[in-house]
Amino acid sequence: MIDAGALAEAEARLEPVVFRTPAVPARWLSELVGGPVYLKCENLQRTGSFKVRGAYNRIAGLSSAQRANGVVAASAGNHAQGVALAASLLEVDATVFMPEGATLPKIEATLAYGADVRFSGTTVDDALQAATEFSQATGAELIHPFDHPDVIAGQATVGLEIAEQHPEARTVVVCTGGGGLLAGVHLGLSSAVPDARVVGVQAAQAASYPPSLKAGRPVPLLEMNTMADGIAVAKPGSLPFSIIQQAGIEIVTVDDEQIARAVLNCLERSKLVVEPSGAAGIAAVLADPGAFEPPVVITLSGGNVDPLLLLRIIQRGLVAAGRYVVISARIPDTPGALERLLARIAEMKANVVTVSHNRVDPRLHVDECAVVVEVEVRGADHTGELVAALQADGLAVTVG
Repeated sequence: MIDAGALAEAEARLEPVVFRTPAVPARWLSELVGGPVYLKCENLQRTGSFKVRGAYNRIAGLSSAQRANGVVAASAGNHAQGVALAASLLEVDATVFMPEGATLPKIEATLAYGADVRFSGTTVDDALQAATEFSQATGAELIHPFDHPDVIAGQATVGLEIAEQHPEARTVVVCTGGGGLLAGVHLGLSSAVPDARVVGVQAAQAASYPPSLKAGRPVPLLEMNTMADGIAVAKPGSLPFSIIQQAGIEIVTVDDEQIARAVLNCLERSKLVVEPSGAAGIAAVLADPGAFEPPVVITLSGGNVDPLLLLRIIQRGLVAAGRYVVISARIPDTPGALERLLARIAEMKANVVTVSHNRVDPRLHVDECAVVVEVEVRGADHTGELVAALQADGLAVTVG
């Protein structure tokens, strides 16, 4: 259904529209893996993600009559922007359904590209149901985010570019939601780099592929809870599932702590802003570097992250990396006791971020005060040294 001719047609359609994104070396990951690691930077793509590839290829393939009825899509943000931009470039009216709670930057960008944005439900699946009903009622063509041959062919151009940029790749790691990008990258690589191992990565709390592959068919998750909203898809697409199943592609999962740490590391070490969904591949490699034979290429699928969410992710990443800790201590409720505690923390070269204290906890002695201090440290060893120093001063200290 998606043959070499379809991939070539998609590549030709997209050549004047999308960026050929770089696949840049990541020395900090290479040191862990024991060989070259490259980051395929779709976060630098137009609209900030790979989604414009599939969206444009799908809409460009519509007939004049289909275009006249407009298009409709459902998305948490990245596919929404891809559809909105593609429709604008092709002069087609676009309506996009987004779940309540979609991030403000993604909403504003979708509006800026000219789409009519509507909200429905709390998940992408809820929004997709609303978009499907809208399509049936109005005749607008539904641009599915992942379950269509033209969409997958468009995403396959990521794989074609990887094959040209790094034909020596032994492992390609792909963040995975509904499976369109994973299936596409596999197809794009299969002819030029047939021996490359392709690995899909899902958020552990939204991993629909492992149970579906076990069951032999797409099965829906009953609940999802992850910061990686772009890959939080309750049920795999039928077409990508069949491609992934037939190819025997392995799926691994990462939790939100690992994703947060990956976002932080990518920002600090590679100077790249990547959204949680886009950092899932890095999270997998960080979690088990020995499982990925180099040379490794990791797709960074998107960089559309709300600044407020990014602040929380950075803090969570610092906690996961042992660089931000909460210290609780009981100190004498006397003048100068808090000052001495903070001075001791400063002597240990830790940076105090916030301080709170409590005199009325019933577990305290009448002459005690409970103090909670949030502190920036250099890592687990530094935390241990700080706690040991405070305990040597006679303080009852806990971390957590």
